[in-house]
Amino acid sequence: MLIRDARPDEAAELTGLALRSKAHWGYDEAFMESCREELTVRPSEVGERRTAVAERDGRVVGFTTVDGRPPEGAVGMMFVDPSALGQGIGRALFTHALATARDAGFTRLTIDADPNAEPFYRAMGAVRIGETPSGSVPGRMLPLLSVTL
Repeated sequence: MLIRDARPDEAAELTGLALRSKAHWGYDEAFMESCREELTVRPSEVGERRTAVAERDGRVVGFTTVDGRPPEGAVGMMFVDPSALGQGIGRALFTHALATARDAGFTRLTIDADPNAEPFYRAMGAVRIGETPSGSVPGRMLPLLSVTL
């Protein structure tokens, strides 16, 4: 597996991967539609968001973003294709995101986690610090996690 910087021309592919990954948790069509805008990756944002992809055999199987400006930022997006779950890709992407953040001068990252992903992030060393409103679904609260670099 190779982790590399994403290219702007991969934005649509990354959006599709994010939607597939989110849908893996059994969310219904209405919920997924409400998340579409928030899960859309725009070509113009790929570099600014420090987007990295995990690639295996020439195929993108996951991606992550490190958003914001030092010293504090966020893991804005992190998704693994459902066909590649449980194969260490999430761990590799998260480790890469932390290294990217450190190199850029960040000292802390927050994560607005899907409730289904919270156990993964906690296993990776993140700590729950509260809740944050969903950017897609009014009234829905998400676990807010933090990792100190």
